Amino acid sequence: MALTNKDPHNAREVARVLYLSGKAMRRQSRGKSIKAIENEIEAIRETAQAREDAKARGRRR
Repeated sequence: MALTNKDPHNAREVARVLYLSGKAMRRQSRGKSIKAIENEIEAIRETAQAREDAKARGRRR
């Protein structure tokens, strides 16, 4: 279930993205790379969007 009507992410995905964002900020402040974390956040976003797109396709039929 989406967190809001306009957001494809569910509560678990939002929590995961917030956690990863904080982790990325800490790593970046220490001068370390955050590319892997950014990739993981992007994968979460893509998964959520694909799920919502599939639901929307099912509703149109």
